[in-house]
Amino acid sequence: MTTNHPFQIPLSVGLHDDARFENFYSQGNELICASLKAAAHAEGEQFIYIWGGEGVGCTHLLQAVCHEADPAGTTAAYLPLDELKHMGGGILDGMEYLDLVCLDSIDVVVGDKQWEEALFHFFNRIREQGNILIIAASSAPRYLGINLPDLASRLSWGVVFQVQALDDATKLKAIQMRATARGLEFSEDVARYLLHRASRNMNDLTSLLDTLDQASLSAKRKVTIPFIKEVTGL
Repeated sequence: MTTNHPFQIPLSVGLHDDARFENFYSQGNELICASLKAAAHAEGEQFIYIWGGEGVGCTHLLQAVCHEADPAGTTAAYLPLDELKHMGGGILDGMEYLDLVCLDSIDVVVGDKQWEEALFHFFNRIREQGNILIIAASSAPRYLGINLPDLASRLSWGVVFQVQALDDATKLKAIQMRATARGLEFSEDVARYLLHRASRNMNDLTSLLDTLDQASLSAKRKVTIPFIKEVTGL
């Protein structure tokens, strides 16, 4: 099974257009980003496992890999298992022939015998093909609670990275960076207001930036603190 585009696969799965490495504030996660960029070019480690709590950016990074893979000529697929669990482990059949496969939210299928066996066999097949597998979860492999011992052992192969959460000072820089990427005129005072009034989860903050971007374009107004209050009620 091959493809000339990372998300032209027989599944209803897309990538967020702004989930790219240039939109990810990498401070504290530089080695992870470097390893994932190498994988996008079909280089470096064959197996990479990244984990972290909600909002640290695991999904963003996996999708960034697939965006990076496309112009590099690397065939790739992004599979969010939280969305695809109901389809069963058979969706992995043939995926081993892609240069790179990214499996997101693997923890949601842990405990399902059929899925654990499917993952075990897929791991073996992609390893035999010499292609790259990147997995993301909310916890380290040893804490997933996998029932199939052979799968548990394989998830500990390769490189395991914890994606570090941003502290408040770094989140402030990240908010400003993402605002600038959207073409928003964003002062530091506005960024601080968002950080202290809105959710501190980066996923939520990113969604809020999308809302403000659309509202700003529609109203043809700059994003100020009064404008944020008017649009969001914060």
